Amino acid sequence: MAKYIFVVGGVLSSLGKGIASASIGFLLKSMGYRVKIQKLDPYLNLDPGRMSPLQHGEVFVTDDGAQADLDLGHYERFLDQALGRNSSCSAGQIYENVLRRETNGLYQGRTVQVIPHVTDEIKRRILEIGPQADVVIVEIGGTVGDIEILPFLEAVRQMRLDLGVQNTLFVMLTYIPWIRSAEELKTKPAQHSAYKLREIGIQPDILLCRSEKPFGPEIYDKIALFTNVPRKSVINAIDVDSVYECPLVYRKAGLHRIVCQHFGLESKPLRLGAWKSFLHSIEVEEPRLKIAVCGKYIQCRDAYKSVGEALTHAAAFHRAALELIWIDSSQALKPSALKKAFSDVDGILVEGGLEAAGLEGEVAIAGFARKKGIPFLGISLGMQAMATEFARNACALKKAGSQLFDPHTPDPVFVPLQAGTRLGAKDITLEAGSQARKIYKRAQISERHRHRQAFNNAYRSALEAKGLHFSGLVKDEEMVEVIEVPAQRFHVGVQFHPQFKSRPNRAHPMFKEFLRTALEYCKIKDS
Repeated sequence: MAKYIFVVGGVLSSLGKGIASASIGFLLKSMGYRVKIQKLDPYLNLDPGRMSPLQHGEVFVTDDGAQADLDLGHYERFLDQALGRNSSCSAGQIYENVLRRETNGLYQGRTVQVIPHVTDEIKRRILEIGPQADVVIVEIGGTVGDIEILPFLEAVRQMRLDLGVQNTLFVMLTYIPWIRSAEELKTKPAQHSAYKLREIGIQPDILLCRSEKPFGPEIYDKIALFTNVPRKSVINAIDVDSVYECPLVYRKAGLHRIVCQHFGLESKPLRLGAWKSFLHSIEVEEPRLKIAVCGKYIQCRDAYKSVGEALTHAAAFHRAALELIWIDSSQALKPSALKKAFSDVDGILVEGGLEAAGLEGEVAIAGFARKKGIPFLGISLGMQAMATEFARNACALKKAGSQLFDPHTPDPVFVPLQAGTRLGAKDITLEAGSQARKIYKRAQISERHRHRQAFNNAYRSALEAKGLHFSGLVKDEEMVEVIEVPAQRFHVGVQFHPQFKSRPNRAHPMFKEFLRTALEYCKIKDS
């Protein structure tokens, strides 16, 4: 029977429940246990696919096409395993399924209520990922006290009754603020959030207490006394320079042993050698790479979370220090602005979105990179911007554009997909002798997608004649996936999102090659 760990949060959001859940999973997997992980989100949207990245951050896409919260990216990177749609569930999905069952008569005329029908559906979604797992970790979004979270907390409260204390564990992430004027840590917010959780009927078994400053013995004692949590199970989750340090912080505090003791599991030796090597690699100071990340949502860095992490993984592979320069693509249109923004960068990465806003800026950025020979990687809309720029400036199709964004464009180099948004993993064939084939070192690859338009094959011959190479295709659909300019050091666009498959100790080959050429360019530029 699987053991279940429920991770909840108190005081405020953005404390790092996703990182905490991923870190716990990482430690258990490092001991050899089979770990499954799931995120429950209390919002009523069916998924974050239509939510603004400025509000919600990145939409993470799984192999099977689920659009999920960015925390699934943390889970995949820390556990080094691909997740699916059963690892992500929103309140909207829960209520939709309950109402569908009611419409189909499955409740046999009974009054449909939050308890038991909604809570039963939540429990069903949790239990369905339990088979073939030793431990299931369930992160519940939001914070204790939010009205939206109550059905989820009630469901997991019932699961303790259903499965027993020995098979369920409640972990609460809370906050111990440092009050600068008083020069002391305050435990009252953590006390109140633990009290609120107990009021619902759940006693936390472990407290992970975020803080800027380390605790003294009196803080541990005070938190334990007023939250009814054993002192050994109060853990100071001190701020770290990199989220990848978190598993080691929890290991030092003995979190893995506390979890194993609660469940009656053997506390096996941890295999952390590769992880520690990765951490050493991201601590180097030279050589230093400056990479511009361009997009229309840079006000919210979480909108490009996986891109930033994939660049970090690639920099660690090359043992290079990484400095990211964030550029708002809607503000980089004029030549003077382009020169100012990119005069000292070693590489340019353009990531887009599903809307037209920012596209013209990305087209201008792609053109600047091509003209100056700066290593360039365009992802999804960034690839579309690269192809549009090439059509306009190398092929004299001055009004080339996207039919999705401009139905009246005379040269629609991109056209809407008939099926709407294309989601999930697709098999791609890479052309022999191409840069993409050399990067991946194989002919067939699988990558994840999230886009609403495709390259118009009617323009392929015109662009190829001027030097744009179409090096990756989904053969059965004749859909362009990879474009490159062989005359450039690195000027590549990909329709897919390679960042979703990058891992700390297995950097994605596209990002590795991008940074390798950026290092070459850096040496030439500075010589």
